[in-house]
Amino acid sequence: MTKKIGKIKFIDLFAGIGGFHFALEKLDMECVFASEKKEILANLYLDNFGIQPNRDITKINISDIPSHQILCAGFPCQPFSKAGSQKGLMDERNGSLFDKIVEILEYHKTPFFILENVRSYQLASK
Repeated sequence: MTKKIGKIKFIDLFAGIGGFHFALEKLDMECVFASEKKEILANLYLDNFGIQPNRDITKINISDIPSHQILCAGFPCQPFSKAGSQKGLMDERNGSLFDKIVEILEYHKTPFFILENVRSYQLASK
């Protein structure tokens, strides 16, 4: 007799409009937690997927995040992009958000993760 595994579960951090959610749902995976700070995007996420995102990932107890096999995160690019501060992890506003991702991965022993961020770029000089 084979054991049924069930759907693969994922969490969607810095979810935006839900690009990761849309793709993984098409692969028959289940979102068990989402987080999005911007109100307009959180409302759109709720409308699109029926999940009310947590509004501030820095204030949630990591143990309250459900068990999952995949962590998806499109974390803010401003600390890393040439269009932003370029302070990276030292950025006072958003640099520590990457650390929160690491904390969640370590606590939940999440086996897989998908991170998305913009490539830093250099403006062409004339």
